[in-house]
Amino acid sequence: MNQRVLPDSLEESLIADQLQRQKAAFIAEGPVSAALREDRLQRAVDLLKTHADRICEVISEDFGGRHPVTTLSMDVQTPIGHLKYAKKNVQRWMRPQRRASVFPFNLFGARAELRFQPKGVVGIAGTWNCPLFMLFGPLAGVFAAGNRAMLKPSDLSLATSQWLAEVVPQYFDPLELSVITGGVATAQAFTRQAFDHLVFTGSINVAKQIMRDAAEHLVPLTLELGGKSPTVIGRSADLKKAAQSIVMARIQNGGQVCVMPDTVYVPREHMAVFVAEFKALWLQMLPTVTGNADMTAVANARHLERVERKIEQARAAGALVEILGQVDAGGQDRRRPLRLVLDAPADTAFAQEEIFGQAMALESYDDVQAVVARINAGSRPLALYYYGKDRAEQEYVLGHTLSGGACVNEAMLHVAVHDMPFGGIGASGMGRYNGPEGFAEFSHMRGVYHAGWWDPRRKLGMAPPYTDKLLQMMKKAL
Repeated sequence: MNQRVLPDSLEESLIADQLQRQKAAFIAEGPVSAALREDRLQRAVDLLKTHADRICEVISEDFGGRHPVTTLSMDVQTPIGHLKYAKKNVQRWMRPQRRASVFPFNLFGARAELRFQPKGVVGIAGTWNCPLFMLFGPLAGVFAAGNRAMLKPSDLSLATSQWLAEVVPQYFDPLELSVITGGVATAQAFTRQAFDHLVFTGSINVAKQIMRDAAEHLVPLTLELGGKSPTVIGRSADLKKAAQSIVMARIQNGGQVCVMPDTVYVPREHMAVFVAEFKALWLQMLPTVTGNADMTAVANARHLERVERKIEQARAAGALVEILGQVDAGGQDRRRPLRLVLDAPADTAFAQEEIFGQAMALESYDDVQAVVARINAGSRPLALYYYGKDRAEQEYVLGHTLSGGACVNEAMLHVAVHDMPFGGIGASGMGRYNGPEGFAEFSHMRGVYHAGWWDPRRKLGMAPPYTDKLLQMMKKAL
């Protein structure tokens, strides 16, 4: 199997064969030098930079319309930033760390250290909403840690997947980095493999099945799953600034981002002003919908129908729906106006499930403690956002909730911080990538003990025949 481009829709046995070839190459290679790790990271950067224009074209084709600015920001510049940061720091990260040794052996030269060693071959299964970021983002930590990798792009990103399978062999030997393309059956076969680590981005239901499959081979997992990212507007917040910040987040990718502000909690007496500020800012930036190249289309008809159904169910249950723009009747364009859905009943799918599209939930509240209780009653989200100047309230919200990450007076930008881990907790995922924690995620942290120049145990009477004096001394030391 020496071809440079792997066949499409591979049978499971061929995927397993490719994995075994990469594992054998990893073992034969031995220790992975800093220079080689830096070279692999740089080649990944070169791939994204050189083909930026083509990346914009194939991703827009998959979405049915996505502006190059969105693609360059989310799927080119952001992963390049993480790759470059890993390259800059990999030599420092991979140095062994001294750890405290054992008394009294440390008095005679014994020492302990922690070594960071690559795990082997890491599988990365991406998703369609940010099809390259979700592959090359984790790849920064995977390569920095000295691993090899196999990529499985989303089956919903056909043009991107095909392009990636063609271009990767121009930069990497298939035994370093390979691409597996194919549909749902191929994706399932991919995630069933005995990887040394597996990264998956996607839905909770699919993640549960992946965990079952991973248990068969005891594969360690990094899962990035999403959730209803709550956004709390405090009474001390500057409503115009908060609205602008949330608008800037919501315009990204047609709302199809896992850390998108999903449900915004607004003090009841401030709701009308917040909606007015938000609506004015939104319509300044996106005054039209159909055919507007600045807007990202819904990725496919199935996801469009899912979002529209949730909105209509909430409306039928009594929620007020504000429509920010209009769609031309009868068109095939999958772009949709943002819908602000106010106070959807708690038992609706809109209020319970991640929206992941051009709609945002608005919930009015009287007491911030009730908001925190509402957040804690649901699954732990991937992100949480707080807006306000009240430091005590800010710390109350942050201290009494758990989320994968958080921002204060901002939304989503924590994902772009190169020196901070990104990941979920509970239903929003497990594990992390980015920064030194991402490097550690894909490394085996191996403790190594070095004996000193003398072993004092026999001299101290710590070898048979044991004496009562030794016993009493040990009890006294407790």
